[in-house]
Amino acid sequence: MALHCSAEIEEQLAETEDVGDEDVSVSPAEEIPLPVGSGEEEDTEPLLLRWDRFSAWLHCICVVGFDLELGQAVEVIYPHHSKLSEKEKTSICYLSFPDSNSGCLGDTQFCFRFRQASGRRSSLGCFLDHFERDAPVCLKRDPGHYYGYVYFRQVRDKSLKRGYFQKSLVLISKLPYVVFFHSLLKIIAPEYFEKQEPCLEAACNDIDRWLTPQPGKILTLPLMGTVIKVRIPTCYDKPGTSPLVQSTQTDNLVSIILPSIHEVDVFRCFHPVFFHIQMLWELVLLGEALVVMAPSPAESSDTVLALVSCISPLRYCSDFRPYFTIHDCEFKEYTTRTQAPPSVILGVTNPFFAKTLQHWPHIIRIGDMKQVGEMVKQMKVKKLKNLKTLDSKPGVYSAYKPFLNKDEDIIKQLQKGVQQKRPSAAQNAILRRYFLELTQSFIIPLERYVASLMPLQKSICPWKSPPQLRPFLQEEFMKTLEKAGPQLTSRLKGDWIGLYRQFLRSPNFDGWFRNRRREMMQKLEALHLEALCEEDLQVRVQQHTEVEAVDLVLKLKDKLTQAERDQLPLKPGTLTKLQAHIDSVILALPEDLQGILHKPATP
Repeated sequence: MALHCSAEIEEQLAETEDVGDEDVSVSPAEEIPLPVGSGEEEDTEPLLLRWDRFSAWLHCICVVGFDLELGQAVEVIYPHHSKLSEKEKTSICYLSFPDSNSGCLGDTQFCFRFRQASGRRSSLGCFLDHFERDAPVCLKRDPGHYYGYVYFRQVRDKSLKRGYFQKSLVLISKLPYVVFFHSLLKIIAPEYFEKQEPCLEAACNDIDRWLTPQPGKILTLPLMGTVIKVRIPTCYDKPGTSPLVQSTQTDNLVSIILPSIHEVDVFRCFHPVFFHIQMLWELVLLGEALVVMAPSPAESSDTVLALVSCISPLRYCSDFRPYFTIHDCEFKEYTTRTQAPPSVILGVTNPFFAKTLQHWPHIIRIGDMKQVGEMVKQMKVKKLKNLKTLDSKPGVYSAYKPFLNKDEDIIKQLQKGVQQKRPSAAQNAILRRYFLELTQSFIIPLERYVASLMPLQKSICPWKSPPQLRPFLQEEFMKTLEKAGPQLTSRLKGDWIGLYRQFLRSPNFDGWFRNRRREMMQKLEALHLEALCEEDLQVRVQQHTEVEAVDLVLKLKDKLTQAERDQLPLKPGTLTKLQAHIDSVILALPEDLQGILHKPATP
């Protein structure tokens, strides 16, 4: 559907960030004109202002250093007009450095996630919503959190009092493109540590020339002499596959081609505990409180992201923190013993958490990740009382009893791959396919039942409000499982009914059903609008008074505005036809009313 909310976008884009008394021209970068792209690009992004393209990808870039008196401190924020609250700066400071016990010498990359301060409104909201419409739910920008992608360097330096140089370059974004942003950092960070701030300005200039992140479009993105080629997945891609970014004859200048922008290597992450992958899938599916104890932020964050992604394409709807510290703003909230642990996945490295989180029901202890070519001994799930310190042996500590019988075939397949030295990428693909098929087998019966809640299309009358969806009745759904349950697509045996009952009480079901309900209600609105467009409105108007005709016009205008705002899934040409109906009805009215009704609605 074409971008129909241009008036609203124009108004929103005109509202630049409030920068107080500062000079808006914060950098010589603003003196450089944007390149004029092809006609298609111009049509797609006609209203972008300075820094808008940058803001579509990143909120800002931070440099966090260590001060002997103050501790960690944000030294640089770029672009300089970027807004961060004091609380957000504090979170970034503490989360950008590994805990002292991690011993991360050299360069380390990891990511974290923290709450966004309330009250901030993006001037790009409607514009970015238009492009995100086709993104998979797990790749949409996070409305309430920021991601921090970190490149930390610690090297010996005798000229400094501490004897070490310690600094982090951090990309702050709403987008969960972990692989993509880590690839950017590998380009920007080494240059920054050598050339300092001018390097950041150059990088931001380049990013501000990129097209916005559009799902389904192959993007060629130049950055500091390197060219990255990526494709952002769409919700229409076949699950488990993403059309590969193919090399072409014009790619002689392309330095990096990324096959995925967001998928971590799940086999490498789960390798230390892969005898328990099916149980971990259940725990994540049910939104259970989980803590990952790892020796470094890199292993902690990768493992948490792997857990969150193992139920894809289902979106994990609870909170998750790839790297969590004792200084985090939510530390007390998440570690209190006065109530049950919340539905959250935490990644930690500080030994203090082994004692603080002893009361948590499920703990995954990750040792130093071995090379994926090494065999891992089979270990039973350990009792929680055996976990005394972070030095405890790797494994899963939980009293949880899985609902489904253990799938020995996937374990044997992965073990055979290790013995035969199968490439890590192939092992990762096998495990991802296993998780995908397991999740699909579980979610298909739910999808089938929810689809049955839609009213029949013949019940839609253009002159009445759209019919309502039938309510979701748990017992009615349970009865459908006998003939149309997961046994149709999965060979796994076990207590599927018990798993569904538990899932229906979880945040993941609540988030999934809210999303599906919203989609179905929008579909009903779209069908109602399409039915309205097929009516002969002139005949309708002739049968009613002027007051009723004016009322009809106002209602149709509201419908048009709603359809544009909500991006309803309409047939091509529906909105044009509706606008033509509105115009024809107005022309049939007296001239004084025509003048009033032709005026654009005030926001």
